[in-house]
Amino acid sequence: MPFSVLDVAPIVKGGTISQSLRNSLELAQHAERLGYHRYWLAEHHNAQSIASSATSVVIGHVAAGTTTMRVGAGGIMLPNHAPLVIAEQFGTLDALFPGRIDLGLGRAPGTDQLTASALRGVRGTNGGNFPEQLEQLRAYLDPAGAEVAMPVRAIPGEGAAVPIWLLGSSDFSARLAGELGLPFAFAGHFSPTFTVPAMQLYRNSFKPSAFLDDPYGMVAVNVVAADTDEEAAYLATSMQQLFLSFIRNTPGPLPPPVRNMDELWTESEKIALQNQLGSAIAGSPDTVREKLRSYIEATGANEIMVAAHIYDHQARMRSYEIIAGL
Repeated sequence: MPFSVLDVAPIVKGGTISQSLRNSLELAQHAERLGYHRYWLAEHHNAQSIASSATSVVIGHVAAGTTTMRVGAGGIMLPNHAPLVIAEQFGTLDALFPGRIDLGLGRAPGTDQLTASALRGVRGTNGGNFPEQLEQLRAYLDPAGAEVAMPVRAIPGEGAAVPIWLLGSSDFSARLAGELGLPFAFAGHFSPTFTVPAMQLYRNSFKPSAFLDDPYGMVAVNVVAADTDEEAAYLATSMQQLFLSFIRNTPGPLPPPVRNMDELWTESEKIALQNQLGSAIAGSPDTVREKLRSYIEATGANEIMVAAHIYDHQARMRSYEIIAGL
């Protein structure tokens, strides 16, 4: 079972963006030494806890500091961009780092609606034309572009060996990925309720393509591993506080952990968080091993992508080290 990393270059309370980006590179180098399969960065905007908004730039930063591990987007929110721009960006990344770049695509804005409007400007797309945008992007990356005399060509981009993945948190992209014969990645780290149905839908709708003979599904999950269950539960409170700030619409940097979350949340907020973080795993090596085994069996995932909202950088490095050793 391949394990991979999902990163947003977290900005911690009291930290700086520069430090966040340095930490992401150090974590990527650590993950490469530990044998992780790929390292993806996610596009989010107007988020005080996330430094990966210029996702293609950060991918280049990480890829330049690693040598063998695949690096990519998990994902690029395609409605925020013109397909030609993404083709050129990832064509450039592929030329710089041949055979190591992945392009995961989502149709959500990765932000609030006001920020989405600022990003998309006069194009005004709401994601409803995602299949058409995807078709345009794939045409720009097609090596046959020169032969069919396309009036606009992506250079760099045309013929780039960049695998396209579809990302989803519901059923739309699961079905589309299956019908197109593309690999699929599900955002189980924040949409746990739909994980199993979406993975089943993807497999049931899958049609073999030039890219895949069989379905290939990856699931993202929050994992906090430490030497003891108690230490992991303590570290996981940073993630809980972060998601609590989303519920309250009081965003901020990733906060340090606390000893008692009951002093911070109401009972209804606790229930809401448990629903949103229902698949999160926190514990000692033995606990994480058992829970991951059950999670893999339930989802039927071919690959697991681990997200970790951990305040202390060294504790975050240690968490990924524990997971790699399971």
